[in-house]
Amino acid sequence: MKPPLRGVPLSRWTKGVYALGDLSSNTILSTLSLVFTSYFLVEVAGLRPVLAGLVPLVGRIVDAITDPLMGRISDRTRWRIGRRRPYFLIGALPLGVFFALIWANPTGLGEWGKLGYYIAVYCALMCAMTVVSVPYLALQPEMALDYDERTSLNAYRSVGSVLGIIVALALRPLAEYLGGGETGFRMAGLWLGGLLVVPWLAVYATSFERPDFTRRASGLSFAGAMGACWRQRAFRRLVGLYLAGRVAIDLTGVMLVLYFTHWLGRSRDFEITMLVFLLSSAAALPVWLAVSRRVDKATAFIIGACWWMVGQIGMLFVEPEWSRWILFATAPLVAAGYAAVDLMPWAMLGEVVDEDELVTNERREGVYNGLFTFLRKLAGAAAVFVALGILDFSGLEAGVPAGETTRRAVRVLATLAPAACLIVAVAFARGYPLTRARHDAVVAELLLAQSRRSPSDGRA
Repeated sequence: MKPPLRGVPLSRWTKGVYALGDLSSNTILSTLSLVFTSYFLVEVAGLRPVLAGLVPLVGRIVDAITDPLMGRISDRTRWRIGRRRPYFLIGALPLGVFFALIWANPTGLGEWGKLGYYIAVYCALMCAMTVVSVPYLALQPEMALDYDERTSLNAYRSVGSVLGIIVALALRPLAEYLGGGETGFRMAGLWLGGLLVVPWLAVYATSFERPDFTRRASGLSFAGAMGACWRQRAFRRLVGLYLAGRVAIDLTGVMLVLYFTHWLGRSRDFEITMLVFLLSSAAALPVWLAVSRRVDKATAFIIGACWWMVGQIGMLFVEPEWSRWILFATAPLVAAGYAAVDLMPWAMLGEVVDEDELVTNERREGVYNGLFTFLRKLAGAAAVFVALGILDFSGLEAGVPAGETTRRAVRVLATLAPAACLIVAVAFARGYPLTRARHDAVVAELLLAQSRRSPSDGRA
């Protein structure tokens, strides 16, 4: 597909198909956080909560190498069909295979043997995801060059992300339909693993790369490129607000099923409430797009984070005997703030890459996105490990009714802990230096530099 000229918006079809990549990857991430770690490993596989929390933590340590390295590899790839898109074909099939394997419950292994199995398959799954997701995310600032067009493309991605979470919410009911227990989850993993391969073929066929971006090879070493990222003030601030916001999202995701199960005593209401929440967050995206055209993206992020924080704190006061319709009714209000926290940071990363290009004359989307992705995974996994460790210490056990100490721990970890993370995110977002005005100046300087190059080297 031929890339459009600067200033020409992407078609809705292109944005929609591109968003299918997020549907696939977020289905995996959401099943791992919503179902696998806190429910499947504890209730089905029979691991202690602290050991269950160790599985994703080890996987994130592996990501410390693979995510930035994959970004660097894609930055330096010079294949005829592109430097990012070929990896969608390379990684798609392993992604589906390892996703299916992670829902098996191997027999004949003790608790430590199962732990080793799940760590190995989890790490393999994360490596396969890295192969497709890091180049996929690195394409964003290349496909959409404009400040607002990037927000629009990420809004479509957010819709794909929401759909992925909805698919993830269907995993438990699907497993029950297919027989329940070990058999049900194994069959659900096989079916879903096969389906998750297909979107990457569509993304490969519809996405594109810009020849000028591909021709400019990086002259820095891997260590030098990583150091250049960290020296950029806007990137450090963006990492701070993004990580704090994502930890709030991850904590909420992993704790909500336990909140409904052990605090409210209504486990089956979890999927219904989450469905209302996710559909509401998708419906709020056009509103945030309109807001981001009138204020800087960091300001929109702050508004959304504060909105969500108030709703999260409100959940602290919900009592088990209250009507189930209270949470159904308040979910859309909380979802509106969540939508901004989820949307804005990825829309802001493209401007960081542009500012970096102005200084270095290199396009290093891969390194930036690889580093961004790894830090997000590590922070979320560490927070989940700590949360599950607290629950393990409080006495949470599979098949045993939760005591009062455990119930109160679940209540706090599902409400106040995410709210505290959002306060930190707002602190990082205040005074964010890469505003719309600053980006306009960066683009003007980049266009001036482009005009000085020969026509054959001009950007599409």
